Amino acid sequence: MPFREEDLWAGYPEETNAPYGLAKKMMLVQAQAYRQQYGFNAVVLFPVNLYGPGDNFDMETSHVIPALIRKCVEAKERGDDRVVLWGDGSPSRDFLHVDDAARAIVLAAEHYNGSEPVNVGTGHEITIQTLAELIAEAVGFSGRIVWDASKPNGQPRRCLEVSRAKRLFGFEASVAFVDGIRQTVSWFQANRRSIREVVF
Repeated sequence: MPFREEDLWAGYPEETNAPYGLAKKMMLVQAQAYRQQYGFNAVVLFPVNLYGPGDNFDMETSHVIPALIRKCVEAKERGDDRVVLWGDGSPSRDFLHVDDAARAIVLAAEHYNGSEPVNVGTGHEITIQTLAELIAEAVGFSGRIVWDASKPNGQPRRCLEVSRAKRLFGFEASVAFVDGIRQTVSWFQANRRSIREVVF
C-alpha cells in the first residue's frame, strides 16, 4: 500500500472482494482488446470507495459511510447511548467524493487516450474508527461507539497510489473529507423521508 496500477496482476484479490475485483480486471482486458483490435478509445479508471449526496442509505445494501451516517442519525433520534458497529474499527479506506469522481471521469475522457488503467482516489487513508467518530460528530451523536469484533472487518487496508491520474490528465481530489462528510450528512437529513428502501 498504497496500491499501484502496476500491482494489478500481483496475486488473487482479497477474498471478501474477489468477485468484484476480478470483474474489474476482466473489463480492463476487454477494453484493451477493443482498443488493439478496433481502435476503440476505451479508458479504464479504478476509483476508490465513493461517497456523497444521493448515496444508497439502505441498511441492507449500503456501503460504510451511508450506513454509519444512518446508524448515527437514527441512534441520536432515539436517544440511544451507544451505536454498535461491525469489526474492530482498524481497517482503513481511501474515500473519494462523488464530485471529485465525476470531475476525474470528465478529465480522463477529454485528456487521456491510453490503454493503461488509472487509479482515481485521494491517496489518503482513514481508519473506520476515525471515520465513525467523524460521522458521529457531524451528526451530533454523543453516545458511545461500540465495536462488535465478532463481525468481520473486511479488507484490512485500501488506498490507491494516484500520481498517474495527476500526470496523465491533471486530476487531484479537491473536496476536503470533513466537508464532504458534513455535506453528505446534511443531504441525508434533508432527504431521508423520500429515500426508497431496497426490497429484494
